[in-house]
Amino acid sequence: MNAVDIRKLTVEEIEQEIEDAREELWRLRFRAATEQLDNPVLLRHRKRDIARLQTILEEHRNPEHGTVLPSAEEGA
Repeated sequence: MNAVDIRKLTVEEIEQEIEDAREELWRLRFRAATEQLDNPVLLRHRKRDIARLQTILEEHRNPEHGTVLPSAEEGA
């Protein structure tokens, strides 16, 4: 799921996505520990997904702390 799609979700939906992603990450770690994970890169991708979800959730909760960068016209 990319950031544009995540930003369209509600806070509750994002929280549910985070919970689902954490459960999947746990299953992936378990499979990696038992050497049943074919693609270990999946761990990294899932961790980044969780971080992305948490960042956007924080943006939803605190809009003044969003990722909006000042434009050149504002004298940044």
